[in-house]
Amino acid sequence: MTDPVATIYKEIGSDKPFTELVDVFYTQVEADPVLRPLYPADLTMPKKYLVMFLIQRMGGPTTYSDERGHPRMRARHMPFKIGLIEKNAWMNNMNTALESVAEFKKHKTVLQKFFEEFATFMINQPD
Repeated sequence: MTDPVATIYKEIGSDKPFTELVDVFYTQVEADPVLRPLYPADLTMPKKYLVMFLIQRMGGPTTYSDERGHPRMRARHMPFKIGLIEKNAWMNNMNTALESVAEFKKHKTVLQKFFEEFATFMINQPD
């Protein structure tokens, strides 16, 4: 069985929609009172890393792993308090971003499921 998330990059065919998705997502984060405190003042590197991770996870170039090693996402996020409230805020912002980038509309259902599972996996604190 093919992983439907791992074929999205090939169908989209470029980095630009991923960059747009992350830009919209982080615009939302900047105004989010729940999530903003979890991020550094300068969002340049978090944006770069998320773009690279999403491209790699969706079947594109492995730049993320080439530069940073294995993603180890849960371990990388362990220093931050992530409970159900943070997870839901993250999902709300990502869903807004997904709605705003036309190239992802065809993949919306698959990506919402992926992001829901991913965000749930990041929970490391009881609320």
